[in-house]
Amino acid sequence: MPADSKPPREPGGSAVEPQAVGDAAPKPKRTSKAKAKAGMFPNNVRKLRQAAMMSKAELARRAGLSPLTIDRVEAGCPSRMDTKRKILEALGLPPSAREEVFGPDPDQG
Repeated sequence: MPADSKPPREPGGSAVEPQAVGDAAPKPKRTSKAKAKAGMFPNNVRKLRQAAMMSKAELARRAGLSPLTIDRVEAGCPSRMDTKRKILEALGLPPSAREEVFGPDPDQG
């Protein structure tokens, strides 16, 4: 490329500057505060699972769910009613224990 040539242009008309390898902007680090955003509902699933001396994988197997789903529920992410029912059954609890395990239903005003 001759010294007096211009860099190629994008469709919008701005010049495209070549980037050196490794000049990519650093990705922001995730912190534990990211989990504390709106939409998180604290519950007692982890405490009950540990009291039953059960691993996440074991609870997931007994409930017919993935370990990732158990992880998300324990972290306080919203979950389906069917998921909650499966977790209660796997922990050996009756459906009436739902509020003690998962807290009040956020959809009920």
